[in-house]
Amino acid sequence: TLFLTAIDLLYWRDIKQTGIVFGSFLLLLFSLTQFSVVSVVAYLALAALSATISFRIYKSVLQAVQKTDEGHPFKAYLELEITLSQEQIQKYTDCLQFYVNSTLKELRRLFLVQDLVDSLKFAVLMWLLTYVGAIFNGLTLLLVAVVSMFTLPVVYVKHQAQIDQYLGLVRTHINAIVAKIQAKIPGAKRHAE
Repeated sequence: TLFLTAIDLLYWRDIKQTGIVFGSFLLLLFSLTQFSVVSVVAYLALAALSATISFRIYKSVLQAVQKTDEGHPFKAYLELEITLSQEQIQKYTDCLQFYVNSTLKELRRLFLVQDLVDSLKFAVLMWLLTYVGAIFNGLTLLLVAVVSMFTLPVVYVKHQAQIDQYLGLVRTHINAIVAKIQAKIPGAKRHAE
């Protein structure tokens, strides 16, 4: 259900909910561009505390004036169970372990040149990332990634035919270039696409 909720957010199926999540992400990232992480966390905690304390005082005064006994305004939330079970923790650690092990195996394969073509592709990617890193910092890339996550799926759905046509042309050109490069490298493993 969490995956479906994320898909619903990215495809803007509930505009109000998506707007709140997208706006919150942007506000957080823009705040991080201006202030340190510690300051942003402290300001967010202060804002949340100010809101909850003000609401608690408001409800207490309202109960005193109306002479009612509604109890603590956050009682339902205070009674919610928020602990993770041992099974949930085990599931998440198993998933994390799988991804870490897969990543380490792939990096070992690339750095120790098990396949020359794949290692060369990785080297070109790292070389290109040096230029990206020189132009953008990590926070800017994260900001671009968040904006892209919330805009590209909708743009793709609206213009799928044209995008698929151009991606097909690009894929054909890239495959032709890779084939030429592989033909010039003796002993390179041929990849079937």
